[in-house]
Amino acid sequence: MDFLRFIAEFRTPAGDYFFQGITYLAQELLVVAFICWFFWCGNKRLAYQMGFSYFLSGLTIQGLKIALRIPRPWLLDPSFQPVESAIPGATGYSFPSGHTQSGTAFFTTLAFNTQKKKLRLLCVLGFLLIGFSRMYLGVHTPADVLTSMGISFMLTSLICHFWKYFESDTSHDLLVSMVFSMITILLLVYDIYLVKMGVLNIHNAMDCCKACGAGLAFSIGFYLERRYLNFAPPASPKGKMIRFLVGLAVTATLEFGLKAILPTHLFTAYLRYFLIVSWIIVIYPLIFTRFSSGKVRDRLSSC
Repeated sequence: MDFLRFIAEFRTPAGDYFFQGITYLAQELLVVAFICWFFWCGNKRLAYQMGFSYFLSGLTIQGLKIALRIPRPWLLDPSFQPVESAIPGATGYSFPSGHTQSGTAFFTTLAFNTQKKKLRLLCVLGFLLIGFSRMYLGVHTPADVLTSMGISFMLTSLICHFWKYFESDTSHDLLVSMVFSMITILLLVYDIYLVKMGVLNIHNAMDCCKACGAGLAFSIGFYLERRYLNFAPPASPKGKMIRFLVGLAVTATLEFGLKAILPTHLFTAYLRYFLIVSWIIVIYPLIFTRFSSGKVRDRLSSC
């Protein structure tokens, strides 16, 4: 808290605006949009590494949040004031930092997949600035940020290192999918158990439930796409842009439309994120692959 108070002495309206903008770089919708671009239109190898890094580190961080249940800084010390505009985005518990996890997983994956030193430095600067922005805004402590950064960096490093063994060999895809699915299911059961026991309220359990829904859809979709679809990106820039914009429009409609019509409940939050990620990784690729050729029908009929 002493460090947060020290930083707060140097806050300015311009600084508040700048670091609020920096923290948006790790927002869920922006990171998912980049993953969608790489997955649908550019580089599936990179997209899968980002997906595994993003979802696995996210599940780990959410699991720690509900297990340790450490309140936000202004709840630990009511005399401390965070930047007001940052409070709505600071959902759930404080430790570890979810935004830092998101930014570290994303930028670290980019850094491991480029040979350009300047781009690597920008990626490192990116997740460091995101972590600092969370402390500047007063919504996380140094322990929250550094722990999240360390866990996310370690998991992303392992995924990027071992992905080369899975890229062209699909023989282990089912095992990977089953293990990842089991992780999401066990975490979901733990999340619901804490709610039923009265240890966790629905508000603080919601983020973990969303992560489990998204993670399960990703783990199942990974296997289905690699086994039955294995689509290729469009050849032309125009085709890539059309595919991306149409897919992203439907993704946004699912995100905001389902949120508007479904009641606020753990099950509906889980279902919403399961459907969104299923659309991204299986349903939409199935649609544009079927339009482009009869390959999917032939492969499915042979099973």
